[in-house]
Amino acid sequence: MSTSTSPANGSPSVTELVSGILSDVQNLGMQHLALFRHEVKQDIRKASDGVASLAVGLAIIQVGALLLCLMLVYLLNEMVAGLSLSMSFGIVGAVVIAAGIIATVYGAKKLKSVETLSNETAEIIKDDARWLTQPK
Repeated sequence: MSTSTSPANGSPSVTELVSGILSDVQNLGMQHLALFRHEVKQDIRKASDGVASLAVGLAIIQVGALLLCLMLVYLLNEMVAGLSLSMSFGIVGAVVIAAGIIATVYGAKKLKSVETLSNETAEIIKDDARWLTQPK
């Protein structure tokens, strides 16, 4: 069997077929990487828009929470006879700090469970990189 193109039937040789397959696999790998990059860029754009909205919303909530805490301090001072204003501030401040600690611990536990890149996606990228870096 000949390994070059036969002039009589014009069919490609085994070497040309294998070379074509490897070229197609390399093109597919490049397309996978391009698609992955595009998806990552889209996710980053969406995340940055979301973070900006979150920042504005959280700033507004903080102002409201501060005003509410001040209101609670003065309400506590009026409701409890003999309680000084500084004690009212201390009590409300301690409650707010406790709530903040609880939220921080909960958030830290949630962040530990976040996976940045799925194992399946990572394996696909590794396979594509292997195909792209292998000599032809």
